[in-house]
Amino acid sequence: MPDLGGRAFEYIVIGLGGLGSGAAYWLARRAGAAVLGIEQFELGHDKGASEDHSRIIRLSYHTPTYVELAHHAYDAWDTLAEETGEPAVLITGGLDLFPPNAAISLADYANSMAAHAVPFETLDAGEIMARWPQFQLEDGTIGLYQARSGLAMARKGNAAHQQAARRHGATLLEHTRVTALHPLADGVEVATTQGTFRCRRLVIAADAWTNQLLAPLGLTLPLTMTQEQVTYYASPHLDQFQPDRFPIWIWMDEPSFYGFPVFGEPGGVKVAQDVGGREVTLESRTFEANPETEARVSAFVRRHLPAAYGPPLYHKTCVYTMPPDRDFIIDTLPEYPRIAVALGAGHGYKFAGIIGRILSDLAIDGATAFPIAPFAVDRPILTMANPPKHFIV
Repeated sequence: MPDLGGRAFEYIVIGLGGLGSGAAYWLARRAGAAVLGIEQFELGHDKGASEDHSRIIRLSYHTPTYVELAHHAYDAWDTLAEETGEPAVLITGGLDLFPPNAAISLADYANSMAAHAVPFETLDAGEIMARWPQFQLEDGTIGLYQARSGLAMARKGNAAHQQAARRHGATLLEHTRVTALHPLADGVEVATTQGTFRCRRLVIAADAWTNQLLAPLGLTLPLTMTQEQVTYYASPHLDQFQPDRFPIWIWMDEPSFYGFPVFGEPGGVKVAQDVGGREVTLESRTFEANPETEARVSAFVRRHLPAAYGPPLYHKTCVYTMPPDRDFIIDTLPEYPRIAVALGAGHGYKFAGIIGRILSDLAIDGATAFPIAPFAVDRPILTMANPPKHFIV
């Protein structure tokens, strides 16, 4: 690349949330100072989907592809921990809870884990409550317990990826908004509020801002944005919800809920509804809690985890940006093969490290050995004018 006053890089990453920070790290491991990361807000901001203390990590998933990718996700987090000396994952064990007539298929999860020889236990309601008396479950509820499940330390993991990327030589810019992309014969020109940069390969990991960046290229993806929230409850029985006594869990029904042991916020138990928020845009999104969502979550907690219930310590909002099938997008653009795009679909943080590694493969090598075929940017549902939406998986 020609030297444009120090503004030429081999690789540029736009967006330094979970996936983008992972990409900057893995690119910098291989390319050092040839990597530039660009973030429109401050590093660690809470306007997207990758902050707060914790996200669920698990080998339990609804398709074999996700289970295989989850194995690699653990390896990627282990690599980061070995380098930094600080773990980014806490193993607690995890429960997938299927009430009678659950909307989500237990067989899909059990069969997908079995396909990759993931050990798990199948427990009835009595066995679950005997092991974890914090739960109150009706007869007929079935649990799949997977011992390697736990939580990924989102805030800590993001910071670790960013700091390690810088140690490898990457330049990370905050408060730098991208104003235009211009594909070139030998790369991409990226215009920003801090000047114009050029690169040979570009990675877009901008989550809710993805379509804003793609629009000037004549591309728009059918994405739905929802404003979600988590609640930390000031339980009077916090000792019962410590990580060595209580697992992460997911309620596999519609509505779907999920929760964590006490972590990060020492006075609270974290619970939320998955895809429980209203549809929003970048302009209409707020940071205010939705009282209807809080009421649904609180009713669930009082019924099924009564010892966890207490006055809400606080609510935290984030944005889910989801394709209609809620599968990831991890691909290069067919029209612009020098540009790769990644989107986590509101459940991608646990995979941030491995998706970052995959993006580095796509940028440096033009291909990856990891299983990303289901996440193509031009898969049929993403080319439909009015695709059906299915967000509970």
